Amino acid sequence: MHVHEILKLAAEKKATDLHLKVGSHPVVRVDGQLQPLVELRRLQAEDTIASAFSLMSVRQREKFKKLREIDLSYSVPGQGRFRVHVFHQRGSVGLAFRVVPVQVPKVTDLELPPVLETIADEQSGLILCTGPRASGKSTVLAALVEHVNASRSVHVVTLEDPIEILHRDKKALVNQREVGVDTESFAAGLRSALRLDPDVVLVGELPDPDSIETALAAAENGHLVLSALPTLDAVESIDRLVGAFAEGRQAQVRVQLASVLRAVISLRMVPCSDGVGRVPAVEILRSTPYLRECIESVDKHRQIPDLIVAGGPEHGMQSFDQSLLELFEKGRISREEAERRLSRPDLVRRMPSVPATPPPASQAPVTPAAPTAPATTLPTRSENSGGGPPTLPTPPEADGAQDIGDHF
Repeated sequence: MHVHEILKLAAEKKATDLHLKVGSHPVVRVDGQLQPLVELRRLQAEDTIASAFSLMSVRQREKFKKLREIDLSYSVPGQGRFRVHVFHQRGSVGLAFRVVPVQVPKVTDLELPPVLETIADEQSGLILCTGPRASGKSTVLAALVEHVNASRSVHVVTLEDPIEILHRDKKALVNQREVGVDTESFAAGLRSALRLDPDVVLVGELPDPDSIETALAAAENGHLVLSALPTLDAVESIDRLVGAFAEGRQAQVRVQLASVLRAVISLRMVPCSDGVGRVPAVEILRSTPYLRECIESVDKHRQIPDLIVAGGPEHGMQSFDQSLLELFEKGRISREEAERRLSRPDLVRRMPSVPATPPPASQAPVTPAAPTAPATTLPTRSENSGGGPPTLPTPPEADGAQDIGDHF
């Protein structure tokens, strides 16, 4: 069976991923769960080799033979685009495909908080999109670029490995460069991009101190820089960037980061209550004077989660807990899924026993309103109007509720 036929079958099942391994049936991931395609025969060594080489150019084949692994993008007419990783395991060739949306997504299409469009309107600085594997980081970054492309007459340069979603020029001029094809590395491509008169630069990842340093310098010089990190939340993201440097340089990096960081958007995918698909729970951290103090000071650094909770409606921030509660109250996720992921046990007792009625299946998903949460979960900032540390309400006395912890 040709790889195109397997990809077609995966598309029919609405899979997000496809795995080809010698000795196994092809395996797809649907709604986050792996499912073997038992209707197809088990793959032989020659099947995966033929499939891999059918996707590659001559240059890519030589690179694969040398490095034993390679990332590439692949298009199938009438079916879509795929991000592909070809690798060796136990002496045989394996392939992992990730489905890439054909249509460029919009923030409203992805059930994301509308404040993300406001974040994308920033003129300069650094915006990070973070989350574990398959949490939608690339898709959200593409949606932010699409918003810029549709609303501003600017020059956008992207550095990707590989290029996934293709952007056509609208109001903006968009140049997309692929690492390993159009430029040697993220660091080299980023340095080159700054000579292309860009207004907005998207860097698919920041893998090393050189890339991080160049991205911070670009943001300081008035460019808007978008990038992704494989971190779980805002605090871990800041720690990752600062910790990439030697201890003697970390204080300087903290000052730089505090001055340029505009927002951290962290994602986690949660199964929908109807069992079909997944919906993003989103933590949003935005820049405030007190956040800059927290980043610069090691002593205040751990106050950032409290700042996110307290910053809600006033600054367009929300915590994962607030996002989960909103999704539950809208009927988008079940009580069980919300409880598994809530980090504060006192919030479980405040959840209503029955969620709001979900919209009919025939009705298009409703875009969430600006990040909010039930009043009982949100502290106010009226006593902290001077930008000082937020004061959180004291949780009620424990009544036997168990500490469910954070699922992630």
